[in-house]
Amino acid sequence: MTEEIIIAGFGGQGVLSMGKILAYSGVMQNKEVSWMPSYGPEMRGGTANVTVIISDERISSPILNAYDTAIILNQQSMDKFEKTVKPGGLLIYDPNGLTRLPERKDINIYSIEAADEAGKRGLSKIFNMIVLGGFLKLKPLVAPEFIHKGLEKSLPARHHALIPENEKAIEIGKELLKPVHILN
Repeated sequence: MTEEIIIAGFGGQGVLSMGKILAYSGVMQNKEVSWMPSYGPEMRGGTANVTVIISDERISSPILNAYDTAIILNQQSMDKFEKTVKPGGLLIYDPNGLTRLPERKDINIYSIEAADEAGKRGLSKIFNMIVLGGFLKLKPLVAPEFIHKGLEKSLPARHHALIPENEKAIEIGKELLKPVHILN
């Protein structure tokens, strides 16, 4: 099993953190993992993306041109990465701020209104964990106890009191995921 993932959005949305938590969780579960961030000099407010590969086998290269899954959180990322999802692959997006929805018919597409849910709860910092929950519902690559360990490893010790809130956000994300286009 190898899963090649691109997570992309604006800096400040927790894109890199989501990838890091997923990567650390994979490491804790004894998977082979690659985490490769990419962001512009403006970071917060600019575009950011991270490639995460989780595998049972050795990873030959962290550089990819096509992905099994794309998690898209802004329009620029939709424009850039929708076409990079492998046929039969998965695209998850938050519709907040999108002007064009995904158009492909050869991939599975789901939406998750994570920004709205995080806003309703007054907890913008859990946005990325809501999205991660949606992804993990469809592709449970790592078990919940390893997500907990990944959160412990990636969050500074002063924020460990927020781990239960982050885990709750992951569960919320599993409930919010909505199919848009599913292949037969």
